[in-house]
Amino acid sequence: MGHTGGQSESMAEEKSTRYRLEWIREISRIPREAWNALALPLETPILEWEWLNQMEASESMRPETGWLPIHLTAWTGPQLVAAAPLYVKGHSEGEFVWDYIWADVAGRLGIPYYPKMVGMSPATPVSGYRFLVAPGEDEDHLTALMVEAIDALCRQNNIRVLSFNYVDPKWLDAMKSLGFVAWKHQSYVWENPGFASFEDYLWSFDKNQRRNIRRERKKLSEQNLVIRPFTGEQITASHLEQMYRFYEQTNAQFGPWAAKYLNEEFFTGLYRNYRHRLLLLAAFDEQDDADPVGMSFLLTKAEQLYGRYWGSNGRYDSLHFNACYYSPIEWAIENGVRRFDPGIGSTHKVRRGFQATANWSLHRFYDQNLARIMAQHIGQINRMEQEQIDTLNQTVPFAEGRPPVS
Repeated sequence: MGHTGGQSESMAEEKSTRYRLEWIREISRIPREAWNALALPLETPILEWEWLNQMEASESMRPETGWLPIHLTAWTGPQLVAAAPLYVKGHSEGEFVWDYIWADVAGRLGIPYYPKMVGMSPATPVSGYRFLVAPGEDEDHLTALMVEAIDALCRQNNIRVLSFNYVDPKWLDAMKSLGFVAWKHQSYVWENPGFASFEDYLWSFDKNQRRNIRRERKKLSEQNLVIRPFTGEQITASHLEQMYRFYEQTNAQFGPWAAKYLNEEFFTGLYRNYRHRLLLLAAFDEQDDADPVGMSFLLTKAEQLYGRYWGSNGRYDSLHFNACYYSPIEWAIENGVRRFDPGIGSTHKVRRGFQATANWSLHRFYDQNLARIMAQHIGQINRMEQEQIDTLNQTVPFAEGRPPVS
């Protein structure tokens, strides 16, 4: 028995030393092909090299804006076998998890909350974050090794908070087994149960809501507006310059509550090697095909669609609903998209057929007092969040017999 135990320990040690863990300060130092070999198999596009690199290359995410990139990578020889996009942060802006309650608790206890370590796609509240692991590798073992390395770095640098935001739900159990606490939040989703046309979508609603949506769609023609989709090679550099201006104008309306985290270089830089993931829905005056009066910016990959930004250069009745909900849904149906995440925010999405759903963040507090308080209260917090989700879903104006989102 003693011999077997020693052999087992030796095998575990050999397995651990097989991997070389390395911290990388700039994702540009990692070859795009190596990173994307891990990211492309995922459903989400927000962990692909081009998206993350453009955040850094544009200097939208840099230490001066409160985001210090410090990505963890795992190698076997020259081959990248795992990676975790990570950032040390001095604030909670651009995360959309709103953990200020925990920062407040920490402050009352005299515990520093910042800086903290965050794993996410910056300023992108879209579910799907996880460690990237090459197919064929021992994912559980690599994940545990990487968490151990992150813990060590945090403790050595007096970082007392570690969070992973908008995580892949399929990643939850593995991370909870490593001691992370899961915090439930509310998002929205539209799922296509098999619609063949936009008319099918309309008939999923009760009579009153069908009439309301038809009326909102008609508002476009009454204002001489038409919405056209642009994808891939159809997207021009000018489109992305215009999209930034719309993004800027939208944020300007919210003053101190704006969420303007990206600069013009971020948008224009996507033209080079990320157009294949973009869907732009541009609204034009029928008398002027040259310059759009409004635009929505979405990401798409396989059967997924993600709403991100929108804006217009004036007030147009129902343009927001059409550019951000109806036209994307119509495009999704025509292009075989199964699931559309419209972005977090207002409950008016419910009346357009989006159902409330859960997203998750994972947390580790290195201060035992703060960790104990979260552990004591997180169950009640998550139950309250689920009650909110259930309440919202009771108000979706579906026709009788329409099945809910699973």
